[in-house]
Amino acid sequence: MDGDLTGLVAVVMALGIPIAGMYTFYRVRKLRTDERIAALARGVNVPMEPELSQVARSRRSGILLTAGAVGWIVTFSMIARFEHDAWMAASFGVIPLALGVGFFIDAFLVRRDLRTS
Repeated sequence: MDGDLTGLVAVVMALGIPIAGMYTFYRVRKLRTDERIAALARGVNVPMEPELSQVARSRRSGILLTAGAVGWIVTFSMIARFEHDAWMAASFGVIPLALGVGFFIDAFLVRRDLRTS
């Protein structure tokens, strides 16, 4: 029974965290909708939140992924000063870094296309 609990916890966490995230997203969205409906029923003018443009969404995703990747790489680089195997984990930070740079390129290209149109 030594390793059996670890597998169970891993499966529960792997399935439970995404389900909890989806439920939280649904619940927050439902509460916002209910709040807007209640305000409209009272006659309060509720302004609509503007949608982000494709450029803004790509730029935000690029910033978040690049910052997360740099943090990941720096963290594991600092750990690698004492534990040399951590360089392998630090190298996996290149994946979100490349995605972030890709989002920055996408934002640049979409903005350029909007200017020429």
